[in-house]
Amino acid sequence: MSAQNSEHPHVTAQPRVGVWDVLRFVIELFAFVSLAVWGFIAWPLPWNIVVGIGAPLFAIVLWALFRSPKAVIRIDTFGKAIVEIIVMTAAAFAWWDLGQPVVAVVFALVALLSGIVSGRRELS
Repeated sequence: MSAQNSEHPHVTAQPRVGVWDVLRFVIELFAFVSLAVWGFIAWPLPWNIVVGIGAPLFAIVLWALFRSPKAVIRIDTFGKAIVEIIVMTAAAFAWWDLGQPVVAVVFALVALLSGIVSGRRELS
């Protein structure tokens, strides 16, 4: 053991956070915010409050359970991809439903590229 590890045997190396990781986090946040915006705008009162809070909350719980780096329930890469596809597609459709097809398509393409790169990194 090195001198550093012998002094602090319980300390483990922290994973490195790169630019790609930050971009993925921003994409996730944008998806959650997109679902909230859709819920508050696309639905009449009082449903806008229910959907505006419920849709992103459901997506966040789904992500935390299955997709996050510290997921509560460990699943294989294919299952993680399914969860990511569900959340990102819902966010893209939310923008489409709001009459913003350009935002929907650009977001879908960015999320798709992000998912492909992430999946390849997980499988390597």
